[in-house]
Amino acid sequence: MDTHVLLIVLLSAAMHAGWNAVLKTGADRYLSITLIAVCAGVISLVGLPFVPLPAPAAWPWLALSVLLHVVYNHYLVRAYQVGDLGQMYAIARGTAPLIVTAVSLMLPGERPGVTGMAGIGLLALGILVMAARGGHSLTRVSRAAVTAALITSVFIAGYTLSDGIGARSSGSAHAYTLWLFVLDGIAMLAVLSARRGMAGVRALRPYWRSGLLGGAMSLAAYWVAIWAMTVAPIAMVAALRETSVLFAALISVVILREPLTRWRVAAAIVITAGIILMRLG
Repeated sequence: MDTHVLLIVLLSAAMHAGWNAVLKTGADRYLSITLIAVCAGVISLVGLPFVPLPAPAAWPWLALSVLLHVVYNHYLVRAYQVGDLGQMYAIARGTAPLIVTAVSLMLPGERPGVTGMAGIGLLALGILVMAARGGHSLTRVSRAAVTAALITSVFIAGYTLSDGIGARSSGSAHAYTLWLFVLDGIAMLAVLSARRGMAGVRALRPYWRSGLLGGAMSLAAYWVAIWAMTVAPIAMVAALRETSVLFAALISVVILREPLTRWRVAAAIVITAGIILMRLG
């Protein structure tokens, strides 16, 4: 993987951890994730006049991705309601690249080299160590939280593959990204309205500033990832993007006051080794 792509995806990972921290600290996390999606959609609307329409082949992938994102948001909120940011984030993000890698190996031109595969393996190992031993409790982990995080990982893998293929078929990764966030914002607002009525929609207004911050980070983080998947193998981008667990662990320790354990440190070292191997691959 080229150095500039690697560094840009690492920046994307940091921003992704940032908007998840905004979500985790929200009192009503479903409102928070809806607000983030809506604000990202509003920001994306500003850019639509400056990009072409995606090619017709991309629209089915856009529709599928919006559906996957809506369900993903639901299970992500459930995981954060009962689990640590550092641990639940690691489970959800760490399992996804394994699924993406397994599926993408069946796609033409998507097989990384031996060194790249070793890097993906180390990344996944480090992330799963963070997931298994990185929370407040080493002996009691909420089964409901872990189940929600694992289900979340399936939808992460699904929309990653959908968006990687969709962006490549769209003719413009930038157009694909902006339309994706506009449609996702509309869908999330519609779901909120159906679940909580207009009272739920009105409840978003007092928090628009934090929503804009989270929405901007969400948009920027995934925009970079979608672009990267058009110039590098999807599996490598998916795995590298999950280094966001390092940034999430840092945020969880410094801001959320979650514990810094030797297991989190060990996992961070393994993840870093995986990044180095991916760069060499």
